[in-house]
Amino acid sequence: MITEEMLELIVGTLDEGKAKNIKVIDVKGKTTITDYFVVASGTSERHVKSLADQVVEKLKRYRVQPLGIEGEQVAEWVLVDLADVVLHVMLPQTREFYQLEKLWEPDFVPNSTSVAR
Repeated sequence: MITEEMLELIVGTLDEGKAKNIKVIDVKGKTTITDYFVVASGTSERHVKSLADQVVEKLKRYRVQPLGIEGEQVAEWVLVDLADVVLHVMLPQTREFYQLEKLWEPDFVPNSTSVAR
């Protein structure tokens, strides 16, 4: 499965599962870990886990196996590593705390208080 098809399938599955604030972040050229991050919010720990599980199950139908899944036990933040795409499903407060979008988006400029001195 090509990366763009995988992205469409992931975003579609998250949308069907009623994920909130789904965002795709292109990180090619910024890291060698992956090409894209998909970040989405769930409304509860159960919803976060369910969204990640739904994506994994849908991709298995296309013979795509995750390289790893982290955070299922606590389910505040479930990470699914799919090689070219890394999915982050988070509770809104966890997402706000870590602010992955600000870290990886191209226009991010740290303010003076976030720079170590």
